Amino acid sequence: MTDTNTPEEIDADAEVNVTFTDLGLDPKILKALGDLGYVKPTPIQAKAIPAALQQRDVLGIAQTGTGKTGAFTLPTMHKLAKGRARARMPRCVIVCPTRELAAQVAKDVEAYGKYLKLEMALLIGGVSFAEQDRKLMKGVDILIATPGRLIDQFERGKILMTGVQTLIVDEADRMLDMGFIPDIEKIFDMTPFTRQVLFFSATMPSEIKRLVDQFLHQPVSIQIARKNMTAKTVTQRIVRMPSSDPKQKRTALRWIIEKENVDNGIIFCNRKRDVDIVAKSMNVHGHDAAPIHGDLAQSLRTETLNRFRNGEIKYLVASDVAARGLDVPTVSHVFNYDVPNHSEDYVHRIGRTGRAGRKGDAIMLVARLDQKNYEEILDLINMDSIEEIEIPGIEDFPKDGGKARKGRNGGRDSGRGRGRKDDSRGGRNRGQRADGSYHENSVSTEKVSKPSRPKAPKKETPSEAVTEAPVKEARKPAEKRRPAPRRRAAPGRDKPKPEAISEVEVTEERAAPKRPRNSSRRRAAPKKPGAEKPEAKTERVEKSAQSEAVAAFPKSDETDKKPRRSRGGRGRNSGDSTTSKPSSRQSTDKSEAPRSEKRAREKKPDSKREKPKGKTPFGDDIPDFLKF
Repeated sequence: MTDTNTPEEIDADAEVNVTFTDLGLDPKILKALGDLGYVKPTPIQAKAIPAALQQRDVLGIAQTGTGKTGAFTLPTMHKLAKGRARARMPRCVIVCPTRELAAQVAKDVEAYGKYLKLEMALLIGGVSFAEQDRKLMKGVDILIATPGRLIDQFERGKILMTGVQTLIVDEADRMLDMGFIPDIEKIFDMTPFTRQVLFFSATMPSEIKRLVDQFLHQPVSIQIARKNMTAKTVTQRIVRMPSSDPKQKRTALRWIIEKENVDNGIIFCNRKRDVDIVAKSMNVHGHDAAPIHGDLAQSLRTETLNRFRNGEIKYLVASDVAARGLDVPTVSHVFNYDVPNHSEDYVHRIGRTGRAGRKGDAIMLVARLDQKNYEEILDLINMDSIEEIEIPGIEDFPKDGGKARKGRNGGRDSGRGRGRKDDSRGGRNRGQRADGSYHENSVSTEKVSKPSRPKAPKKETPSEAVTEAPVKEARKPAEKRRPAPRRRAAPGRDKPKPEAISEVEVTEERAAPKRPRNSSRRRAAPKKPGAEKPEAKTERVEKSAQSEAVAAFPKSDETDKKPRRSRGGRGRNSGDSTTSKPSSRQSTDKSEAPRSEKRAREKKPDSKREKPKGKTPFGDDIPDFLKF
């Protein structure tokens, strides 16, 4: 056994002289392996299982299809056969990059441990947490999860990582490609320091090497030789494409499928958008195909995989999410619609065929822009070249036309339904003439101009426009000058100019609003000497001598208090003004004499027996309803 500094290189096809019984596994596990027909372990299993049983950390560097899943599940299940898990405290955690790979690992664990009393739970995204939470509450021995869902449930307090005895990381290089390295570091920090780590990866980039040096303690390193990265049972071929046009590539793909004897196959694309387009194109041309990629719901992805395994779907169009962890032994062909961006993905893609000793075919479409990635693949698999397939007339295959054919209708032919391209096709435009003319006196041009003809008589002449313009201008200020709802119009606005009004009308207009109000309801405001009634002025003239004589005497208290007690007496005229006494203020100023006479006249209206004389608000005479 060696450490990471001196990894042990093993040939994947090397002969193994030990059996699972010699490795010291639990008899119940051996019985389950016998039911599956497994007798001898693979080379990586023969080296990793003994080291894991001794509680050593293991670093496995091997490509897919070498038996890595059994290398970390079998020794872990052997150790967990004794003991029992507590609620929300799993004893083993297996982290996988994708949901499909996690589901495949869960399927293998279920098959290997069917005679063991071990609880297993699958914690992945896109699935309801109700069933998963029920199992966690009961207690699970092995928890298989994706990084995102595992961290999410841990932060919510649904999982406790203090009881983890073994932490397994599968497809670490794929984690690096998907950006899960920070999550993996966080998961390492969540687990106890005393846990055992089984770390597996197909390649060993510098970032993966850093993780190994940081979190693994003197691991046993087992590496598969690079020269045997592709199985000998897989026949590899390529097709040279004259361009990267997608329609031309789809046509070439269908040509290959029709020429090859294909039982079923997987078509790999680099982008999710191309997955949907290729699957739709295959179905349109009579090939039964279904897409699978990361944007689809987990239930739909699982259903599609099951239909493909059962033979209900002949072609599975997938992104790299399905390149790893899919165990479908009967896949006859793998088609690389795009050259993968990472050379390791090519090995994983073609590893879906030629499994379990069967023969398989892998065909890849290579355009001029893919030459660099193609050379990296050749360096990885240690090959100088790959056999080429020649397709006659491939240069004449139809093309999408690139950007020139993208129009307003979302990338379809921009000339369809309009433009000169339709003119040469017999005139698809409904209003086009039979001779194909469009711009010269065509029917469609007339239709555009017809709606403007009936509007011609309605056009206004310059003289009419001039006469109507002031009217429109005059209406707008009238609306702005409209008085407010609560304001009353000025009294003289609608009347003629002041020059035409006579002096008599002006006198009557000014005198009208000065009529006294009903003093029984509201007390009148004090009036100025100049605003007195004509009658008051007459009385003052007749009795001026008497008022001047009386003004010399001081006013008594009784005459001072009585006018204050009277209600509204100021607005009424007294019948006898000779009995009133003037005040001291009136004696000093003759201008106040009319007010003192008025107060004197207000004495008698207080008594109900005497009737007031003079004018009233209703006229000279008192109405009948006020006499009683």
